[in-house]
Amino acid sequence: MIKLNIIIFLLMSLLGSSGALRWNTTATTVLSSSQILSPSGMYIDSSNTLFVVDETPNAVVWKLLYNAGSATNVAGVYQSISSASNRFNYPQDVYVDPSGNIYVTDYYNYRVQKFASGSSTGTTIAGITLSGGSGLSQFNGLRHLTADSNGTYIYVTDYNNHRIMRYSTSSTSGTNGVLMAGNNGAGNSNTTLYYPWGIHYLPSVSNDLFITNYYGHTVMRWTPSASSGYFVVGVPGVSGQTPTLLNYPMGVKIDTYLNIYVADTSNSRIQLFCANSQTGITIAGTGQSGNSATQLNAPESVAFDSAMNLYVADAGNSRVQRFIKL
Repeated sequence: MIKLNIIIFLLMSLLGSSGALRWNTTATTVLSSSQILSPSGMYIDSSNTLFVVDETPNAVVWKLLYNAGSATNVAGVYQSISSASNRFNYPQDVYVDPSGNIYVTDYYNYRVQKFASGSSTGTTIAGITLSGGSGLSQFNGLRHLTADSNGTYIYVTDYNNHRIMRYSTSSTSGTNGVLMAGNNGAGNSNTTLYYPWGIHYLPSVSNDLFITNYYGHTVMRWTPSASSGYFVVGVPGVSGQTPTLLNYPMGVKIDTYLNIYVADTSNSRIQLFCANSQTGITIAGTGQSGNSATQLNAPESVAFDSAMNLYVADAGNSRVQRFIKL
C-alpha cells in the first residue's frame, strides 16, 4: 500500500506539472497584419482582455476584448513617433495593474510611461525622457517589464546596462530605481546578465525573477537584490536548436507549477521547460520559420488567458496567434 501511494503521488505530480500541458498545434489568428505590424510584448488581464504592443511603425498599444473581431488603440498615437507624453518611440512591453492603469516600456525615450485608466496621456514613472544612461534613475534601452501581485512595483529589463531595476508604480521621472540583478557588465557568469530581454515574476509561486539573456541564449532565475542567480534553461553562450538549447530568446513566462515558457525567437518556436527540467518541449511552431497556422516567424513574447490558452506575438508574420489548450 505504501508503494502504491508513492506511485500515485509521483504520477499526480507529473500530471500536475507537465502531463496535462498540451495545446492544439494549429493556431487561430486573433490579430492580423491588417491591423498590427510588429507585435512585441503582451499582457492578458483577469477578464481575458489582451493588450499588445505594436512596436514600429505603428507605435501603439492595442486592446482586444476576448473573441472580439478588432482591437482598439489605448496608448500612443498611431504611426506618430516622438517623445511627447502621449507618444512612444519603439515601445516594447505592456503591463496593466488591477486598477486598469497601463504601463509601457518606451525604448528610445528611455522611460516607462503610465497611462491612468481611461487616459490617453502618459506620465513618466521611471527613467528620464531622452536621457539614457547608467545612473539609478536612467535606462539604456529597456525591454520587458513585470510586476508584483498587487501592482505596487514593476521590474524592468535595462537591456544595454545588463541589469534589472525595480520602481514603484507611483514614482516619478528621475526617481532612483533599486537594483535587483546584474549591473556587473555583460557576461555568461552567474553574477552577470547578457542583454536581458524577457522577465517574469510570479510571487505567489516563487520569490525569484525569471530572466532571458538574449545574447547569452539562456534563462536565469534570480532572487531580487541577490548578488548572483543561476541558469535554469540553455547553455550559457551557446545557441542551437536541440531541446536543451535556445537561440536568442526574448519573452518568458512561468506558471503555477514553475514550468517555464520561452519565446525561442530565432528558432521560431515556443519551448516549454517543465519544472526542474532543462530539456524543452516544443508546444508551438515547428522550429522552421513560416506563415502557416502551425508555424511561427521570430516570435517575441507569450501570454496565457485564464483557460491557459497560449497567445504568441508572431512578430515576423505581423500577427498574434492563439493556440487552444487541450
